[in-house]
Amino acid sequence: MILEDVQNHPDRRGIPLDAVGITRLRYPISVWDQAHAKQDTIAEISMAVALPAEVKGTHLSRFVEILDEHCGELTQRTIPIMLRDIHRRLDTNDAQITVDFPYFLPRSAPVTRATALMDYACRFHARLAGDVMQFFLRVAVPVTSVCPCSKAISEYGAHNQRGMITIGVSPQSQDGEFDLIWIEELVAVAEASASSPVYPLLKRADERHVTMAGYDTPVFVEDMVREAARRLQDDDRIAAFTVEAVNDESIHNHSAFARISL
Repeated sequence: MILEDVQNHPDRRGIPLDAVGITRLRYPISVWDQAHAKQDTIAEISMAVALPAEVKGTHLSRFVEILDEHCGELTQRTIPIMLRDIHRRLDTNDAQITVDFPYFLPRSAPVTRATALMDYACRFHARLAGDVMQFFLRVAVPVTSVCPCSKAISEYGAHNQRGMITIGVSPQSQDGEFDLIWIEELVAVAEASASSPVYPLLKRADERHVTMAGYDTPVFVEDMVREAARRLQDDDRIAAFTVEAVNDESIHNHSAFARISL
């Protein structure tokens, strides 16, 4: 029995599509872990291709087939291979993939060394358009910031808030391979740019240390973005980057943010 392939029918409206594919696919994946070689996690994945004006549809099942054939490993090594496979099997010259996933790191408290896992929201985004391969890594890092203005004008104390520093980087590439930038490295850059890191587990001695350390290192959102940018500019592996800091203000009815792209 021959089943009709409706997707291959022509379309006469003359309208090309930027992207068509699958989204919100939850799938177990493995990513590179600096301390343990790899880490298993659960991702939410989007995969898409550009569609020419004359083509009615694409074959969505092939996206899942390609993902499964790579056994869930999604890294800087496998994603370019997957995109080339999508080009070949879906007869396209423009394919992209976005992978959102939590990444866990054991974090130790500064005084007692009490340890627990901390999660960071990460994203891989890659696109192969013609022969041009792009790869983008983004990490969102929760931090604490103490307001320099509040500290300067107050007789005692200073307001502080929890914030989020989000760093996105495009690695340099040589001979078709991207330079390796670890998630852990971007976490370290973000935390070093704030008043204090956020910890998953703190005892009283740790809380005292974190409170005083933050008070000794007050920063605006502008300071955090500039400091992170300075550190990223010094890294020869990075071709381009974006940094954004957002503070959930503790004494205002708004959030404060700053952003830079270089």
